[in-house]
Amino acid sequence: MPRPIPSDRRVAPGVDRLGDDVVNFYLVQEPDGLVLVDAGLPAHLKQLREHLADSGRSLTDIRAMLLTHGHPDHTGLAHTLQQAGADIWIHGSDAAILHDGPRSALRHAKPERSALPYLLRRPTALATPLHLARTGAFTAPATPGVRAFDTDRQLDEVPGKPRAVPLPGHTPGSTGYLFPHRGLLFTGDALVTHDGLTGHTGPTLVCRGFTHDSRTALTSLDRIDELTETTLLLPGHGHPLTGDPRTATRQARQTGPR
Repeated sequence: MPRPIPSDRRVAPGVDRLGDDVVNFYLVQEPDGLVLVDAGLPAHLKQLREHLADSGRSLTDIRAMLLTHGHPDHTGLAHTLQQAGADIWIHGSDAAILHDGPRSALRHAKPERSALPYLLRRPTALATPLHLARTGAFTAPATPGVRAFDTDRQLDEVPGKPRAVPLPGHTPGSTGYLFPHRGLLFTGDALVTHDGLTGHTGPTLVCRGFTHDSRTALTSLDRIDELTETTLLLPGHGHPLTGDPRTATRQARQTGPR
């Protein structure tokens, strides 16, 4: 019989935040199985195995992985979990990145601006891409054969029956995942509370050096405002946010794309 997962990483009942200071991914416990939201970096495999083992579980107990988008810092364990038997879900507009491998992200979701000006203004920001390189982000295996969707829909096949909410802009297929019975919205990089290139902390859009279409990303904040069931936002970077999501989106609009 599986034991309760230790609470040292708990951000909500049955939800654990994994990853490191650069990137988050989340483990969700539902009565009908475990779900991983995003896939971190390849180097996070040991952390995930140990976290599961603490409760008598293993990778094979994860039934589904929900990817918020196709960037390499969110897909690092996708191939490994697929091999272990999990269904990998992603919006169809980002599925090609999984199929072609992590280095194809610059081709399929080209950023609006080069990252170089950001690095020149703030050299300490180089730590973020160096961390991704050291932890295997750009050399992870391709992951063909994923399960793709194209519209706002409830994923009845996934434990907890979350709702996939397209939030394009950061990438063409950026998606949030709403667990309405829990009041949780996993925003990926459609709304974050830390930007590794600019160093900004607080609700914001990811800067143009890592975003495909900032105008569309701003519009997607309106979609988050409509999700009135939400009481906790769980971003791909930075700390979670509690309360009315419209407060966070208002701050992100004021910050604007950088």
